[in-house]
Amino acid sequence: MSPFLQKQQAFLAFVLDQYVTLGVDQLDADKLTPLLKLRYNALNDAMAELRDAVQVRQAFVGMQRYLYK
Repeated sequence: MSPFLQKQQAFLAFVLDQYVTLGVDQLDADKLTPLLKLRYNALNDAMAELRDAVQVRQAFVGMQRYLYK
C-alpha cells in the first residue's frame, strides 16, 4: 500500500473517531474541511500530507456509503 493511501486511511480513522465521539453530524459533507483542519491544523498542511483533494473527498463520501449501506 502506498504511503498516501495509508495517510488517507489514517484520516478516515480520525473521522470515524470523531463520529463515535461527537455523532453522525461529523459525517456531513460540510464537515470535511473542518475535520481536515482539526486533524492537520491547516488545510494547506492537510493537502501537503494527503496530496489529492479529490481523492480525499471521494474516500470520505465512499466511507459514508459503506457505513449506510
